[in-house]
Amino acid sequence: MEETADVVVVGGGAVGASAAWHLRQRGVGRVVLVERQTLASGSTGKAAGGIRTQFADELNVRIALRSLDELERMEGIGFRQYGYLFLLGRQEDVTRFQEALALQHRLGVPSRELSVDEALELVPQLSPKGLLAATFCELDGYATPEAVVHWYARDLDVRQGWEVTAIDTRGSRITVVETSKGSIATDTVVCCAGIWSKEVGAMVGLDIPVRGERRFVFFTPHDGGLPERLPLTIDFSTGFYFHREGQGIAFGGREQTLEELARPATRRLPALAELGIHSSWWGYYDVSPDWNAIVGEASEPSRFLYATGFSGHGFQQAPAVGEYLAELVVGARPTLDLSPFALERFAGGERRPELFVV
Repeated sequence: MEETADVVVVGGGAVGASAAWHLRQRGVGRVVLVERQTLASGSTGKAAGGIRTQFADELNVRIALRSLDELERMEGIGFRQYGYLFLLGRQEDVTRFQEALALQHRLGVPSRELSVDEALELVPQLSPKGLLAATFCELDGYATPEAVVHWYARDLDVRQGWEVTAIDTRGSRITVVETSKGSIATDTVVCCAGIWSKEVGAMVGLDIPVRGERRFVFFTPHDGGLPERLPLTIDFSTGFYFHREGQGIAFGGREQTLEELARPATRRLPALAELGIHSSWWGYYDVSPDWNAIVGEASEPSRFLYATGFSGHGFQQAPAVGEYLAELVVGARPTLDLSPFALERFAGGERRPELFVV
């Protein structure tokens, strides 16, 4: 027998779970969250878990603050507000971060510029070679992505192992979501499927320009004497970053292998050369043409909403994005208007680049 739902949310990562939760909070009666594998098994479960307010795009700063308010009220997500420390080794980066600091301060973010010596006070094991300055914000930190997904998923109708195989339409309206486990009649679909959003969008004739870029994370069970309250630290020019993961250290960068990462990693954090690597994993950045989110509602078919292309920021932006999607579904005035991130910007040749992408 065919099931029915008011809304079907596709994708069981942080954004999809947030959207489903916010829909239920808005009083939508029958919300079904379908995930082709298991909750958080895609990009969310492979993410480093960073949460930051230090962005260059004003809308991303506003999203960060809105999301932070929700994340701070969640229990059991392992949120460590130890800050984000950006290490800057190029004058052009110092200038850009100084401009962003002015924007962040105007929006109420207590970020600040640090000297190299002040950065070393936070993380004494750093090599200062080539550094010019740093920025830091105490609001920032990192949490456990899977725990956030499961926090949202409490009491939701979640269908794990349900892969979407087709979306049927009649005229300009959605009628049925076909899955590997059966059909769900609905007129509203919210697509939050990461890089697979391109495939889901194609089912209704929508071209969503998102691609996957692999990112690797490595883990050592040793901490090399690093501080207990270790900020998520990023060498911005190389993309190398590290933070605490339990009693050990997780680190990564843009490189695809440990051998490639070794040079920028040990140059900035020499202690890593003495620590054994226990494990590694990789996941996709869902990258958009301007490395900024793609969020909105299609004009045709009607009631097809999408959120993807976060380029590494989806986990931390999930609370505000899920709220916005739910508001679009119920026709409420948006708490935070994310319409500048709609798909239509690309059709008009517009780009809205986020400069602080790791």
